[in-house]
Amino acid sequence: MKANTLKIFFFFLLCTQLYGQQLLPFVENYNKANYQGDNQTWNVAQGSDNAMYFANNHYLLRYDGVKWEKNMLPNKTIIRSIYVVGDKIYSGSYKEFGYWVRKNGKMSYVSISKGKSVFDDIENEEIWKIFKFNDAIYFQSFNAIYKYDGQNVKKIKLSFLISYCYVIDNQILIASVSSGIYKLVNSQVVKVKGWDVLENNVIHDIEKFQNKTYFFTKKNGVYVEENGVLAPWKNPLNETLKTANINVAHFLKNNKLAIGTSSRGVYVFDLNKNTYINIDRNNVLMNNSILSIGLDKENDLWLGLDNGIAHIEINSPTAIFYDNSGALGSVYSVVKTDKGFLMASNHGVFKYEGTTFSLIPNSEGQAWNISKIGKKYIIGHNEGTYIYEDAIFSKLNNINGGWNLVKSNSNDSYLQTNYSGILIYKNVKDLSQTIAVKGILKPIKYVAQNKKNEIWAADNYRGLYRIRYNDAFETTSVENITQKSKKNTNDFGVKIFEFRNEILFLIHKSWYTYNSISNQLVKNELFNSKFENTSDVVKIDEDHFIVLQEGLLYQVDVKGNDFVRNLIQEKYYKGKIINDNLNIFKNGDTYLLNLDDGFISLQLKNRKVVNPKIKIEAFNENRLVVNHSTINYNSELKVDVLSGIYGSHKPSLFYKINGAEKYSPVNEGLIILNNLDSGSHTLTIYNHDGVDFNEVSSFDFYVAQPWYFSFWMIMLYLVLIASVLFVYYRWNKMRYIQKLELREEELKHQKKILEIELKADNELNSQEYEKHILELELQSKSSEVTGKSLSIAKQSEMIESIQGILDSETDLNKLKSEISKTIKINAINKHEWETFETNLNQIHNEFIIKLSKNYPNLTPKDIKLCIYLKMNLSSKEIAPMMNISFRGVELHRYRLRKKLQLVQDDNLSKFLLSI
Repeated sequence: MKANTLKIFFFFLLCTQLYGQQLLPFVENYNKANYQGDNQTWNVAQGSDNAMYFANNHYLLRYDGVKWEKNMLPNKTIIRSIYVVGDKIYSGSYKEFGYWVRKNGKMSYVSISKGKSVFDDIENEEIWKIFKFNDAIYFQSFNAIYKYDGQNVKKIKLSFLISYCYVIDNQILIASVSSGIYKLVNSQVVKVKGWDVLENNVIHDIEKFQNKTYFFTKKNGVYVEENGVLAPWKNPLNETLKTANINVAHFLKNNKLAIGTSSRGVYVFDLNKNTYINIDRNNVLMNNSILSIGLDKENDLWLGLDNGIAHIEINSPTAIFYDNSGALGSVYSVVKTDKGFLMASNHGVFKYEGTTFSLIPNSEGQAWNISKIGKKYIIGHNEGTYIYEDAIFSKLNNINGGWNLVKSNSNDSYLQTNYSGILIYKNVKDLSQTIAVKGILKPIKYVAQNKKNEIWAADNYRGLYRIRYNDAFETTSVENITQKSKKNTNDFGVKIFEFRNEILFLIHKSWYTYNSISNQLVKNELFNSKFENTSDVVKIDEDHFIVLQEGLLYQVDVKGNDFVRNLIQEKYYKGKIINDNLNIFKNGDTYLLNLDDGFISLQLKNRKVVNPKIKIEAFNENRLVVNHSTINYNSELKVDVLSGIYGSHKPSLFYKINGAEKYSPVNEGLIILNNLDSGSHTLTIYNHDGVDFNEVSSFDFYVAQPWYFSFWMIMLYLVLIASVLFVYYRWNKMRYIQKLELREEELKHQKKILEIELKADNELNSQEYEKHILELELQSKSSEVTGKSLSIAKQSEMIESIQGILDSETDLNKLKSEISKTIKINAINKHEWETFETNLNQIHNEFIIKLSKNYPNLTPKDIKLCIYLKMNLSSKEIAPMMNISFRGVELHRYRLRKKLQLVQDDNLSKFLLSI
């Protein structure tokens, strides 16, 4: 009993918390951590450069869709107001007004009031509003108006305290704090008659719309003037606004009105439908105090909050269901009903009808999937399967964990996956009749059927199976196709996708089909070429599906054989997708996508894509880099790709660097390039229209050579190399000279040694030669002595013999005969003479060889004469030895001189001695 009481109390508390949730436009919140500024944002405006500007207390903030910039006035006073005229951003602050211009990627300020004695010393004036009227710029404080005509400043002092000035019907209206409305005519202040009801009201805005003038008071709601009649706004919202404290208001296109309050956020009223939505801290805003409202060129709202900034895509077809209370939890499936929406979450099943949503009783727990069959909603739940029909919620069966429900393509039945296998609903008119496929007792998450008695199933964890069964729904075979095919060992989280009566399998980011002939999985070329690296796929209908590719969601429209891709902006779902549990529900021309804390409604129709005007701002080392500039080597280049579009029409941009093969997405408008080689580079930006990539902009830049390859460094290298070469040359030359000197010393030393050795050798050779000469001379003298001795001996012997004959013989004839006989006997015999000549030749052998070599025309007799002459014998001495007369010797000597080619002055004996 106690448990039931707690359960009822919890249900009541939950329903109370859920009251007031609604489907809202997408809101982006920016806090101080994003823009690094102050709390209050007093004014918002979009510049001619499409950037958004904010008067954020001490800072002028600038946001171009990629990065935030903050700038401070020279006097560091609070900026209360801004106004855009051309490329100038006028700003007003304490005793100061002027304008900002952007040059070289930075904002610079020019003061108008400085030096013009505009403010009195005793006045504490702040410029709270700036507006333009008749080519003049007006700066308004609470006590005066300052008119600036481009040259001079004229002060219009007011005698009463005012709130703000407004340009209505080509005149300036001045809203006083307590005495009503005035108008400014030729610098004169005139009170407007007939509007006395506005006295004692603080007016925070005046707007003219459809021939009606709306007055937005702080505490008394809205007044409307039409045809000269001023009366309170006849709308139920007006009573709410009286207690909300209006701060600012603005009419939007499509007959919508935005009213910012100080305590209840912003109200967006639809004048066509007479309905409104309230966006505040209870659903999505960071706080409820709206200080300012601005519009961008898409007519979307920018709110300046008491603490932060908000961007509301008020004109976007995208709508978000937020739940900041945490009661809803993570939404796993959502469908559209006649009265609102039905959501399956991890906390149960919720319904959203009108402006409230609540938990359906008895649906607590994990709900996985909601499918619509006719007017029935089938809900797969952790506790079984439920049905929701005609606002009645009831249990259909007790089979746990209905993950997915799909229609069979072979008959009219439906297949439901669950924790324990597959359940088949044969009769859609009676869903209580179910048949479980027998023989399968494992969790099955995805299923498809295009052939009778055959089911393709994917395990919740891993594996792809082909299940065959008979007409009694008894399993006849279960094949693990991924293991059998061995095409992909990583078969975790297999997805099954039906496309045009063909079943595709997404396995580890690759697409496969089953070849029934080879009984193998084969890669699908079409899908692998179009949708590579896809991690999830969800079917919307026959012509539309969603793919999650490289972390980005794309809606794909199938047109014939073409796939038209539309990028779903990441900001709508970033960090909110439930992995492996994407579910889509088609609702007319929109589709619903489940998120962590709610769901998103997206447009299904394709809008015409127009190539946007893209501006590129590149920064290198915090310095703006223009096209065709040079950046430093090994430095980072940050490229801001600016479209000037902040809402749902923001283009899908991609880029290539140096004509690379692959298109890379431009994430959040920022491209960071690092580690670029030196040389020329081209960055090309493309807009993807769903089919083609169209070039929309390009940026050329040059990466300088590394500092160590710069001109001066190269010159330094050359100088160093030249210095090294010069030093090396001088050192080498010095070493060479030293070597030469050392070599010269060595040569001198060697020369001395050689001279000594040569001298010694010469002396030795000379001694040997002299010895040899002496030996030859000795031999010659010996031979000569021997010859002469022999001759003397023979002569002496012959003389003695003749003397004996002369002494003994007296007969003259006999005497002659005996003397002749004695001379013959004592003559040298032939053998002795030959022996003498042989010895003589041996003694002079070297001389004979040289002589014969130098003078080959000499005869043996010539050589013999030469030997005798060399022996220094006279002609008389030679004559008997050669057995010729003295005259014959002289004649022979004459002939010999001719053969030796001697002139008259040459001495024959000396010549022969020199040989």
